[in-house]
Amino acid sequence: METKHPGGSPAAPLLQVDGVTLAFGGVKALTGVGFDVQPGSITAVIGPNGAGKTSLFNTISGFYRPTGGSIRFKGQDITRIPAPQRARMGLGRSFQNIALFRGMTVLDNIKLGRHAHLNTNVLDALLYFGRARREEAALRADIEERIIDFLEIDHIRHAPVSALSYGLQKRVEMARALAMQPQILMLDEPVAGMNREETEDMARFILDVRDEWGVTVLMVEHDMGMVMDLSDHVVVLNFGQVIAQGQPAAVQGNPEVIKAYLGSGDVHDLRRKLHASTPANAAGVA
Repeated sequence: METKHPGGSPAAPLLQVDGVTLAFGGVKALTGVGFDVQPGSITAVIGPNGAGKTSLFNTISGFYRPTGGSIRFKGQDITRIPAPQRARMGLGRSFQNIALFRGMTVLDNIKLGRHAHLNTNVLDALLYFGRARREEAALRADIEERIIDFLEIDHIRHAPVSALSYGLQKRVEMARALAMQPQILMLDEPVAGMNREETEDMARFILDVRDEWGVTVLMVEHDMGMVMDLSDHVVVLNFGQVIAQGQPAAVQGNPEVIKAYLGSGDVHDLRRKLHASTPANAAGVA
């Protein structure tokens, strides 16, 4: 998907990952990884287990600092900018392993996502008057009217997270990431462990957040049917390196991708795997 300015020229990438290398001691998790994320697109990062996908996400969001290469967001080099500042700039993410506060309610968990954008100082927050009270009221209204309604979780907004099913917890984590007001929403395995109905719902929400909210999506996902249905651009990692990237149709027939997934050169086997009946396909997601 190529986004263009009104004049017809291609838009600048929203995110540029250029030659990123990440090493832990003598072990390289990423080697020379490079790709662009276009504004208004859905980009998927795929690869076998241990390919370096979550390490890449942690590097982009600022939890890991690369040992080489650069990361640019909206044209600005953010390679050495700390994670909290990247969140304020517009990089919001969810996690592969759910990172919610289980003893808190759904609403309170979501509100934490807006913390980086609040203007309240420590004294205001402790005494809870004036600006703190007004900011809290505005935050709660915005979350309830936009995010909670959008993700169809109004019926559980006061429930403790510990009482929710796994699929609903994943939806709450997406809600918290949206509360960060991201320009790029980074989703790490958003449908992992979900049943058919939950996966259909999440696929719909991902499309809607791009189409209705204008948020660019970058996701790591193992559900190949969903990846091929939703994505505009696919980046394939194997052993920490990009072995292929491009539109889904081109990637799915790439011999290197087939070898990485199946250990063979049988294109037809992979195509059958990628186009097998999946929740995303069954939902008719385009």
